[in-house]
Amino acid sequence: MADGSRKTGASTGPNPEQMIETTAQGQTGAQGPDTQDWEGPGFEDMPAAGEAFVVDIEGFEGPLDLLLALARTQKVDLAKISILALVEQYLGFIAEAQQLKLEIAADYLVMAAWLAFLKSRLLLPKDKEDPDTTSAEELAQRLSFRLMRLNAMREQAATLLTRHRLERDVFARGQPERIQVTRDTTYTATIYDLLKAYAEQRKRTIKVIHVVKARRVWSIKEARQRLEKLVGATAGDWAQLDMFLDQYLPRNEEERTALASSFGATLEMAREGLIELRQDEPFAPIYMRKREAGAEWEKIG
Repeated sequence: MADGSRKTGASTGPNPEQMIETTAQGQTGAQGPDTQDWEGPGFEDMPAAGEAFVVDIEGFEGPLDLLLALARTQKVDLAKISILALVEQYLGFIAEAQQLKLEIAADYLVMAAWLAFLKSRLLLPKDKEDPDTTSAEELAQRLSFRLMRLNAMREQAATLLTRHRLERDVFARGQPERIQVTRDTTYTATIYDLLKAYAEQRKRTIKVIHVVKARRVWSIKEARQRLEKLVGATAGDWAQLDMFLDQYLPRNEEERTALASSFGATLEMAREGLIELRQDEPFAPIYMRKREAGAEWEKIG
């Protein structure tokens, strides 16, 4: 729309019920009644690419960008504008944009839906509200906050554009000089530390040969020969097995093998009927005696 214009009705104040009527007319807008037979938007009727949302609220009339610019210079307080009037004008702008070109209005549909919801909340009577829901006043305050935040972002964007850019405002040196680094080594270790480190390294590399010494093992035959000599010297009374073992058991690494072999020899002699064994309870001392010649014995095996 090359020569399009917007007609804005007079606003008598911040009354939100007075909705600003905005219309768009093309170059053929004054051709007469034949314009009512228009069936669809043509190329001439589409809005220009730079057409923006025009705000007319509380004595201000102009684009939304201008409203933010005035707020930046502290000429307009965004916290005191009429949110309901702003919603009315925005929805009217969306309705007009949809009639002319849907592609333009598609970018504003999400915001328009939220503003329509805010408008309905502002117009409804104030009954007892649910404490879990957000009131219309809080939604209006959030919209004002979003406008102020948009203004802050635009200010920061403008600040970034004023900074110097590499290869445009400032230039790096073409052939930078290389910095030569000179290192001076200072040793803090002593001769003792050197010898200690060498000894530890040498210790890890020396091959260690492990030699396993052969153990002497007592056989059952050897233990039986010793027991037969000791049992033959008794008078046939009960005696603890430990008393016999104490007389010949060695007190070194051979003690375990001698004890095991002697216990095995004792069981073998009891099976053959040469001696008698008795134990009063588990883990109690074992008593043994030589079997008399006329005693009854049931040979096992």
